[in-house]
Amino acid sequence: MFYWLMKYIVIGPVLKAIFRPWIVGRRNIPVQGGAILASNHLSFADSIFLPLMIDRPVSFLAKSDYFTGRGIKGWATRVFFKATGQLPIDRSGGKASEASLNTGLSVLAREDLLGIYPEGTRSPDGKLYRGRVGIARMALEARVPVVPVVMVDTDEIMPIGRRVPRIGRVGIVIGEPLDFSRFAGLEGDRYVLRSVTDEIMVALQRLGEQEYEDVYASTVKDRLVAARPARG
Repeated sequence: MFYWLMKYIVIGPVLKAIFRPWIVGRRNIPVQGGAILASNHLSFADSIFLPLMIDRPVSFLAKSDYFTGRGIKGWATRVFFKATGQLPIDRSGGKASEASLNTGLSVLAREDLLGIYPEGTRSPDGKLYRGRVGIARMALEARVPVVPVVMVDTDEIMPIGRRVPRIGRVGIVIGEPLDFSRFAGLEGDRYVLRSVTDEIMVALQRLGEQEYEDVYASTVKDRLVAARPARG
């Protein structure tokens, strides 16, 4: 109920009036049943505009830090993330990764939509980077289609590091669902998982025509940090 209140009465109309978001391919979102929305990730704003522009609720897996902040700001952030259907996950790896996988699978088991950023983190420079195989494992275990989604210009209004968005227009392009039922029962095969993940990333690249680099975005971010001059 809180989700629909925020989307249609409180936040939704204001954001639509200010940013005038456009969408192409809305009909490619399944009207019922579980599905994964696999999106490129340019900005914090991606998780706001995608749910805003489709008719079904979407649950995103968001880093747990957004739910643990203190004070008024922490409270406001926590309320906002819960209201927009986002679920806290621990990205530290190991058992935490398994718990994140199970959280996503529980959403799909309810036959709901799950939003995932296969790159695992925001692109540091607008390029599309190598996908993490967790999305493939979820798709095969849950036996659901994967719908490629391209966010457009969200990094223009809210680039990494910016707290208050600029006024501008953003867009969403939704491609046709990808069916991986031919790999049913092979979710434990790492070669199959890599193949499925790469197929998803190819679909995203073709849909959005982003420049692609076959390296993890997190690796690029680490390189950028290492290259910064030390503070004296």
